[in-house]
Amino acid sequence: MSRAVEVVRTYLELRSPEQLRAAVLADPSVRFVHRRDIDIPHYRRLYRDVGRRWHWRDRDAWSDEMLAAHLSRSDVAVWECLVAGESAGYFELERSGDSVEIAYFGLAPHFIGRGLGKAMLTRAVQEAFALGPSRVWLHTCTLDSPSALPNYLARGFTPTRRERYVAELTDD
Repeated sequence: MSRAVEVVRTYLELRSPEQLRAAVLADPSVRFVHRRDIDIPHYRRLYRDVGRRWHWRDRDAWSDEMLAAHLSRSDVAVWECLVAGESAGYFELERSGDSVEIAYFGLAPHFIGRGLGKAMLTRAVQEAFALGPSRVWLHTCTLDSPSALPNYLARGFTPTRRERYVAELTDD
């Protein structure tokens, strides 16, 4: 069964590393690992575990070959957040011209509410600016976690535009 839902998508950006209001998480069990050669099953598990409840579906339609080609590009980077060795979430950066998009960002459900999102967003922005862009940007929508937009704003991101659209959601 599917249903139509009106969605508001908000685009946000940072124009310099100095705009970042960093969040520090003093937990030595948290690490961020750059998954340079991530395999397709691992990536699909991260995508599913993080995005299922927020209706992420676009990458599900990609063949393994399409996904492998995307992930092997030098302008794409996947970082996984581990807590005591357990996968807690990930972020994906994609460079295009003079900007870097935080294309995907999120936590697995049982890690939400621990302050990890603040620390992971801080790390994502730091890694993005390390690539030397003039801006780091992302977008979120009303289907995402209610904590997403407040976290982006708290880290210093500035909204640049909003758009409305209708999404067909399936119950699965």
